[in-house]
Amino acid sequence: MLVVYLRSFASFIVFCLFGTVVGVVWYGSILVANKDLTVGLLSTYILYSAFVGAAMGTFPDLFANVQKALGATERIAEILKEQSENISINPEENKTKRTIKGCLEFENVLFSYPSRKDVTVLKGLSFKANAGEKVAIVGSSGAGKSTIASLILRFYDTQGGNILFDGIPSDQYALTDIRNQVAIVPQDVLLFGGSIRENIAYGRLNASAEEIIEAAKQANAHNFIQNLPEGYDTIVGERGMKLSGGQRQRIAIARALLKDPAILILDEATSSLDSESERLVQEALEILMKNRTSIIIAHRLSTIREADKIIVLEKGVVVESGTHEELIKNEEGLYRYLSQLQFEA
Repeated sequence: MLVVYLRSFASFIVFCLFGTVVGVVWYGSILVANKDLTVGLLSTYILYSAFVGAAMGTFPDLFANVQKALGATERIAEILKEQSENISINPEENKTKRTIKGCLEFENVLFSYPSRKDVTVLKGLSFKANAGEKVAIVGSSGAGKSTIASLILRFYDTQGGNILFDGIPSDQYALTDIRNQVAIVPQDVLLFGGSIRENIAYGRLNASAEEIIEAAKQANAHNFIQNLPEGYDTIVGERGMKLSGGQRQRIAIARALLKDPAILILDEATSSLDSESERLVQEALEILMKNRTSIIIAHRLSTIREADKIIVLEKGVVVESGTHEELIKNEEGLYRYLSQLQFEA
């Protein structure tokens, strides 16, 4: 709407300018014919009018720039009004004070996003992942799977119920305690515009060069990194644009390995990859999940058959839970239905 308005405003300004010049020339011609005005004065006036008109022609652009600046100012004001998290930038104050062993439990959790408070995403969600277990969460789009990952990391607070780490409510842990001991490997990996070494080291900032290389080896990333012109010092570009999807995933896995978390979240970590990249990533994930609690969010059910427990979500509610073998036997179950859709496709 604003673009249409600006274009109309610009057209109106141009029309007025040309109309004024035409009117001046017409009336000036009459004055010259009646010898009330000389040709020189008329020419001078027309020339000055052109200068003034050209200057006024920049008004639409100026107006558009002012509108952009006002819009940007409003967005900055919204950011400044956001409540900041209780996290210090001082490394000494961000050391882990309370250790998490790996037991995770959702207890009647209710949640709605702040921007859509009228829509309840999770409706009394309850499940438990014991330390060292692989728990998969499946369901159709919009069921609330990725919301669970955000709540574990305390990007949001719940409106009801509790999230427990080792039986202790999450709000009794410092944010740094949770985020130092929980790692996530998302579908859309976030890499910074620095080197591969810096991106891996983000998992643990004080890691040595040997630890970074060892993490890369376990993540099946060392070989492709060595083949790059500058090795670990290769700049990956903004959001890792110079690397393939599989390479970005393996960098993210190496980062998580270096972090050595008590709880690992895999949010569609192998989707949108070719077969060879998926194989390499899956091998790295098996190493990463070993001896740690893993929450696996997946659309592709073929990747979660070996999970210790599968939670099936529908519209924010747990409708089924059990192992793959148990759930596939339920002919009326959602898990069996989703399995048939995928495997038949």
